[in-house]
Amino acid sequence: MAYVITDACIDVMDQSCVDVCPVDCIHFAEGEDRMLYINPEECIDCGACEPACPVNAIYPEDAVPEDQAVFKEINALWYQDPDAARARVEEWKPRTAAAAS
Repeated sequence: MAYVITDACIDVMDQSCVDVCPVDCIHFAEGEDRMLYINPEECIDCGACEPACPVNAIYPEDAVPEDQAVFKEINALWYQDPDAARARVEEWKPRTAAAAS
């Protein structure tokens, strides 16, 4: 089981979770991504990231709210095809014109 980052991280990207992760399984590409992603293959299910998140965007995989279940797939997808994951995030929460410039 892994932890999953959900939509509350989009455009926030606080990175407190990165600082506490003992296995360095939370990643993003500076200037390209709008959220952070947890690698489900590397996550050891320690839970350190969940309380560190100031916007409550991180859940155990089996506790992700039903309306955000797609983020289980999006987190894993980023490690196979980052552009496809970014497109899914954009579909979920399109950038506003002001944020895009």
